Amino acid sequence: MRKSLQTLLFYLSNIVAAFPAFSQDTTEAKEEKEDKPKVTLSGYIDSYILHAFNNPQSGTLMGNPSVNGGYPAGRAFDRLTDQFSLGLVQTKFMYSDKKSDLVIDLTFGPNAELGNFGNTRVANNSNYNTSLWYPSGSNSGYINQLYGTSAAIKQAYFTYRATEKLSFTVGQFGTHIGYEVIDAPVNYNYSLSNLFNNGPFYHIGAKANYMLTDKVVLMAGLVNNWDNLFDNNSQKSVISQLFINPVKGFNIYLNYIGGYGDDTYLSSVAVASGKAYLQNYTRQLFDVTTGYQITTQFYLGLNAAYGFYNFKATGTDADAIRAAYGSTKPGWGGVALYSNYAINDVVGIGARWEYFNDQNAVRYLGTINRSFTLTAPITLADGHLIVKPELRIDVAAKTKNGEFDYYENRSGTGANEQETFGAAFIYKY
Repeated sequence: MRKSLQTLLFYLSNIVAAFPAFSQDTTEAKEEKEDKPKVTLSGYIDSYILHAFNNPQSGTLMGNPSVNGGYPAGRAFDRLTDQFSLGLVQTKFMYSDKKSDLVIDLTFGPNAELGNFGNTRVANNSNYNTSLWYPSGSNSGYINQLYGTSAAIKQAYFTYRATEKLSFTVGQFGTHIGYEVIDAPVNYNYSLSNLFNNGPFYHIGAKANYMLTDKVVLMAGLVNNWDNLFDNNSQKSVISQLFINPVKGFNIYLNYIGGYGDDTYLSSVAVASGKAYLQNYTRQLFDVTTGYQITTQFYLGLNAAYGFYNFKATGTDADAIRAAYGSTKPGWGGVALYSNYAINDVVGIGARWEYFNDQNAVRYLGTINRSFTLTAPITLADGHLIVKPELRIDVAAKTKNGEFDYYENRSGTGANEQETFGAAFIYKY
């Protein structure tokens, strides 16, 4: 998610960042050229094949089927081993003129489905509802009908530039949280970090960007919640980002999201006293992302995040939450370090080291995991084709209460390590 703001700044590199150039233009011909609307079409496809040396019996990299109630989440996207697998197919349309931008970003395929996990149709008492939040009342059926093709929309938003410094964005947009994005050509590594997998993917709402200086940009907005097409309550979550560019090649993003009762995945905890206490909580996440292009060949990056819930519960309700999550304010977080080096225009090499802690299973991993990923991208066909050979090693602590080893071995039981090696094939246009 290397930033909805970063992506926006990229889009605006020919527009917003060029405002000083607009003010300096003196010829009518140049002004007319710059005011002319522009339509672009881009996208990509990706696929992969890899082998897991722990030879999981299930043929997936998700983990030991005995952990987390049978729903381990060791790898969120590149899940399959020993077979060619399709990742994602993207088609992105963009329209830009002097005062506005429009983005329609459509995705299809396995990773597109996984990226919309919050809107999956599931059975509930013989009725098909959406997500893990079941709409109630006479209108629930009408709400369910609003899904369907909506899952193909990765992003659909417009940006209006009110002034040279102030812009507004409304619609569905990728999250500002985190270092990585779902788009395979943008990330250096192909497999995605646990910080990405356990953080938000997208939001629906409105935000404003204000350029305080040419080196400082502030974003603030309101969104429904995380990774869900529809809100499950009337309150909205607050998002914000402070972007700082201290020196050329050095970018810092300070990110935040927080809201009341905006999680649709906590209903599995038993109600101790018959009260719906899981609706009375706040969830907050703080994130910092930074990167420095030290030389034209060498780059360093860092992502760190900490999030927590605050349940407003007392008595037996509080006891039940502590039994489930270890605290009435359970948290999760981690840190990832990135480095890459361009050997030449064709071959590079990069590494990612990550520590992620979700030992109380308030997100999806449900353990403490350390991972190391080594990727050597090969760029061919004038930059259109990228082949990414990759080695990844994950080492996990035992799950909560020391019950299970997290990963799966050839017998279908536990292993504390998972090593994979393979390659991804990405074609972009």
